[in-house]
Amino acid sequence: MTLNIGVVGTGWFSKVHGDILAETEGVRVAAACGTSMEKANALASRYPGAKGYDSLTAMLDSERLDAVYLCIPPMSHEGVETELIARGVPFLVEKPLGVNLDGPRRILEQLRQSPVMTSVGYHFRYKQSVAQLKELLQGQTIGMALGAWMGSMPGVGWWRKQEGSGGQFIEQTTHLVDLLRYTAGEVEEVYAAYGDRIVKGQHEGVTVPDVGTVTLKLSSGAIANISNTCVLPGAVGEIGLSFYTEQGILAWDPDKLEVKNNGVSTSYSSTDNPYAAETAAFIHAVRTGDASRIRSDYADAVRTQAVTCAALESSLSGKPVSVPAM
Repeated sequence: MTLNIGVVGTGWFSKVHGDILAETEGVRVAAACGTSMEKANALASRYPGAKGYDSLTAMLDSERLDAVYLCIPPMSHEGVETELIARGVPFLVEKPLGVNLDGPRRILEQLRQSPVMTSVGYHFRYKQSVAQLKELLQGQTIGMALGAWMGSMPGVGWWRKQEGSGGQFIEQTTHLVDLLRYTAGEVEEVYAAYGDRIVKGQHEGVTVPDVGTVTLKLSSGAIANISNTCVLPGAVGEIGLSFYTEQGILAWDPDKLEVKNNGVSTSYSSTDNPYAAETAAFIHAVRTGDASRIRSDYADAVRTQAVTCAALESSLSGKPVSVPAM
């Protein structure tokens, strides 16, 4: 049986997911929904037989969709997941879940009352290097972890607005927060310091901080620090998360995992496509009802959202903030 999938959003990630879906056996992209018919039709034209819509309701009324991919900015979730839950339509949603915790909390409660299959786009969880990292950490005691997401400011206007993106730690660095949770366990408390150093003088209308550092206390007793900035020029950047244990250092970045134990350094390269693995897991779940391959569902992703939002709260208050239970 062929599964018919709808895509909401018409940006770069919509094309990434749509192209993978189009290459997946037994799957077709049946519809695309955008903020205008022009954008929707442009995306739909990539996929044979797909139709464009400028309304989620119209798309759902007109199509018999087996699942929907949500590739929309953080500020654009109002009512979207609620409509899918009400209709019993499974969905994969890109991170973050919103600009704050209020909306995701409401959606989580709706899912608890009316469950549907969900997946959230924390694609690093699907990398082979992360599975290897997780396995190597078993049996070791993590003393601390250090992470960094250092880059430039994305060109889209909504990203530069606090009410649009939630800021870099919520919109971007959330990947490292999620990876920390996935490999080292839950976060209980955070203390954050954010600042404005450069980008407000370079661009008009910027309301997000451009530097930040967050200290995280984990339930295990380990501590971590994750820092980020968007002040760098476009060709310069650094993304990674390192763990320090009694056996040595495990340093992960999106391209490799390096392990340093007792003076011996071993490097493992990683060229797999985690987006393809993510879609394979979700499509398998939609087709069979077996969600065991999904590595981040909505309920789990809300816990990552809670950490990043607690960090924003701490940066504003200047005080440590406990991460609420979800």
